[in-house]
Amino acid sequence: MYLPPHDPHVDDPMRFKPLFRIHLMERKCATVECMYGHKGPHNGHIQIVKKDEFSTKCNQTDHHRMSGGRQEEFRTWLREEWGRTLEDIFHEHMQELILMKFIYTSQYDNCLTYRRIYLPPSSPDDLIKPGLFKGTYGSHGLEIVMLSFHGRKAKGTKITGDPNIPAGQQTVEIDLAHPLRLPDIENLRDFSELSRIVLEVQEQVRREEQEEEQRQEGEDRSQQAASQPAAQPLGGGEGAEGEETAAGAQGAAQDQAPASQPFVLPMGVISRNEDYPRTCRVCFYGTGLIAGHGFTSPERTPGVFVLFDDDRFGFIWLELKSFSLYSRIKVSFQNAEAPSREAFDEMLKNIQSLAT
Repeated sequence: MYLPPHDPHVDDPMRFKPLFRIHLMERKCATVECMYGHKGPHNGHIQIVKKDEFSTKCNQTDHHRMSGGRQEEFRTWLREEWGRTLEDIFHEHMQELILMKFIYTSQYDNCLTYRRIYLPPSSPDDLIKPGLFKGTYGSHGLEIVMLSFHGRKAKGTKITGDPNIPAGQQTVEIDLAHPLRLPDIENLRDFSELSRIVLEVQEQVRREEQEEEQRQEGEDRSQQAASQPAAQPLGGGEGAEGEETAAGAQGAAQDQAPASQPFVLPMGVISRNEDYPRTCRVCFYGTGLIAGHGFTSPERTPGVFVLFDDDRFGFIWLELKSFSLYSRIKVSFQNAEAPSREAFDEMLKNIQSLAT
C-alpha cells in the first residue's frame, strides 16, 4: 500500500507498507501470508475474482489484535498513519474525523477487494502532465487525487476518500475556458475582492450553459423538422472543437498573464500548509465538491484553481474559506497507462459508481 506522507507535508515522498506476500513453492504450489498487524506474517488467502480484480482475506485476524485492546491499536495507528499522538490533536472535530477513519479502515482486517486503475492519458495541449497528486484536505489530512484532462475541463478524482467525500468522486473540476485574472497582491489579500471576481465568472458560466442548452434544443427541433433525414450528425466535430477552445483559452490565459505572478492567500482563508508557493503561473474558475458526513447533501461550490508549476497546484474553496495544496506523486508505476481514452473514461465512471 502506498500511503501519503504525514499531514501537512505534501511535498514529502509517499510511504510504502506491505499488506500481503506470496511464496512460490515447488510443484506449482504457493502460500499466501497476510502482513497486516504487528505480530509478523500469518496465513492469508488471495482470490482472482475476474479480469483486473482480486480479493485478499486474512485467515488469522487475531494476529491484528494488540494486548492493550482497541485503544492501543488506535494509538499505534495514529502514530503510524498521522505521525502524531492523541495529545497532539486539540481540535475536537479533527479527533472525531480521525476516529471515524480508524473505525472504517480497521474493520476490514485486510479482507479487501482490489480493482485496477489506469493513469490518465496525456496530450501535448494539456496544461501540465496529468497524474496522481497528494492534496491537503483540512482535518481529513492528506488524500490522493488523480488529475486528468477532458477537452475544456480538467478533473480531480479522489483515489482515497474520507467520511465526507468517498474515493471515486470528482473533488474538483477546472473550467479551462474561463481563466481568472487575479487582482494585484494587496487587493488579493481581500477575500471579498476575490469572491466578487469568482462569483462574476460563475454567473457568466451559468448564462453560457443556459444559452448552450437553448441552442441545442433549437438545433434538435430543426433536425426533427428537416425533410432530409440524412443531415450530418452534430457529435463528430464538436468534441475536437471543444478541445481546441480549451487549448486556446489556456494559451490566451498564459499569453495575457506574466510568466509568473505574485500569489498570497486572502485573509481568512485557512491552509493546513503555510509553505505554499508565493508565485503562480495562471488561475482558472472551478468548482469543488462538498458534502456532510456519509456523503449527504453533496453540492458543487465555486472556487479558484491555482497552477504554481509543473508539479504543484492549489484550489481555494470559496464557501469553506479553505485552501488545498496538491503536489505530484513521483513514484513510477509500471504498466499503468490506459490502453485508450475510452478505457480510462470507463474506469472513471466505474470507480464513481462504486462510491455512490
